Amino acid sequence: MLGSVTALDRLSPLLERFRVRTRLFHTGPLCGVTTFDAQPGRGFLHVLRSGEMEVTHRGVSGRLDKRWIDKPSLLFYPRPLEHAFHNAPTADSDFACATLDFDGGPTHPLLRTLPPVIVLPLDAVGTLESALDLLFAEIDNVRCGRRVLADRLFEVVLIQLLRWILDHTDELALPTGLLTGLADERLAATLVAIHESPGRPWTLATLAHEAHMSRSSFAARFKQMVGQPPAEYVTEWRITVAQDRLRTGASIARTATELGYTTPAAFSRAFTQKVGCSPRAWLATAR
Repeated sequence: MLGSVTALDRLSPLLERFRVRTRLFHTGPLCGVTTFDAQPGRGFLHVLRSGEMEVTHRGVSGRLDKRWIDKPSLLFYPRPLEHAFHNAPTADSDFACATLDFDGGPTHPLLRTLPPVIVLPLDAVGTLESALDLLFAEIDNVRCGRRVLADRLFEVVLIQLLRWILDHTDELALPTGLLTGLADERLAATLVAIHESPGRPWTLATLAHEAHMSRSSFAARFKQMVGQPPAEYVTEWRITVAQDRLRTGASIARTATELGYTTPAAFSRAFTQKVGCSPRAWLATAR
């Protein structure tokens, strides 16, 4: 059944609506201890193609987490997390760093479901080889458009990584959430439909129909894999989309209609219940 899930485009509806912008900011060796600060809505993607180093960051408990990297690896920090590199690569190493800026900052759907850090040997993700070859070819050769192309290639590397994560959620022991739901062969089609059409008049029956399951089985499976009831997820997704649209200038009335609310007042009530303030008050703060 894995083939039927991987044939479904589970990422485009997320990344087309909520982009992640990659920007190359360092290539070559690092000297001594290099610290990468945490900033709201910003992550990091580092590629160590050769060399060795120690990586540290503070865990949830506040204890210093240390990892020794002794093989070509990807280091993915999707959420803001201060981290440092020690005993940096030698002068002949291939090393590149990019920032990741998530549309919507902390409200980006992927930020709520990814772990603080993922470290993977490059050979674990077989599809990365061609993208990394192109990336380092651009880094090593100063030509017109080098920086712009390197930024785009880092985005390709990120998407390849996200594909791999979706297909290996069990190995990574990801917490219950969006990615574990999208990895589930019975729920993936329903989640994609919600993401593509948040304004549809979704009911438990129509959601279960997308999954070809009974309502009771679907509701139990959804709660188990996604961590919340289906109706709650639909509302959360609608409000996340609403925040993005309001931030880019859409009116409250139009946003309410497009997201399936009968009146702006009904939308405002749902928004306030989820966010803690009205759309107008939130927008004033967001701006």
